[in-house]
Amino acid sequence: MSKVYFTNVTSIGPMAATFYEDKMIILFKNDAPDELKEFCIVHEKNELNGEIMVGDIFKIGETEYEVTAVGSAVNQNLGNLGHITIRFNGSSEADLPGTLCLEDKEIKEITEGETLEIIR
Repeated sequence: MSKVYFTNVTSIGPMAATFYEDKMIILFKNDAPDELKEFCIVHEKNELNGEIMVGDIFKIGETEYEVTAVGSAVNQNLGNLGHITIRFNGSSEADLPGTLCLEDKEIKEITEGETLEIIR
């Protein structure tokens, strides 16, 4: 098992959980503009060690979700900006280039200090 991505959540924007209803979260590194941070799960490091691929496992703490689609800009956006949209819809095609799709499962509530990782 190898670690493709790893980060720690530093803060949760006050509006971030409203996207749970739409089966979606938005990640952004802590240097995001303040007006965007209120909608995002904000994280500190941005350790991307290779390309994210379909079949990888995205973990929120110990809760696992299989990656079902990777938008064409996900790896670049995550690596450079720490920013992607994650949809928990089980889609086999990402609707936007910066979207990572995971299996259609309930979103585990994300808390400050939580680890987010992608493993293969």
